[in-house]
Amino acid sequence: MSEIIFSDRAPKPIGPYSQAVKCGRFIFGSGQIAIDPESGEIVGKNIEEQTERIMINIKGILESVGYSLEDIVKTTVFLKNIKDYSRFNRIYSKFFSKKFPARTTVGVASLPKNVLIEIDFIAYR
Repeated sequence: MSEIIFSDRAPKPIGPYSQAVKCGRFIFGSGQIAIDPESGEIVGKNIEEQTERIMINIKGILESVGYSLEDIVKTTVFLKNIKDYSRFNRIYSKFFSKKFPARTTVGVASLPKNVLIEIDFIAYR
């Protein structure tokens, strides 16, 4: 049995998908881009600002169902410019304690709304 998750602390989907889906103890989160949930506008002109907004959005989704960032077991990161990797890492790492999730990071040619980064996640509790 699956449950659709929707949080007003994250942006509304911009297409035919859910913010996240809970299946048992797993949560599968759709790719998040740097959209402010209140304004619906892209936030941040650089990789640091966009990463920060995305992680805040992911945190909001998880907290809406009693989970936290510490419950994330896997992320996939899509970078428009792979040269942003170390700058992205500095911000991303601030959102976790010493228990970092597994992660795949790939460079891509383009992303929705011309953002610099997109992150999806899997959480488990």
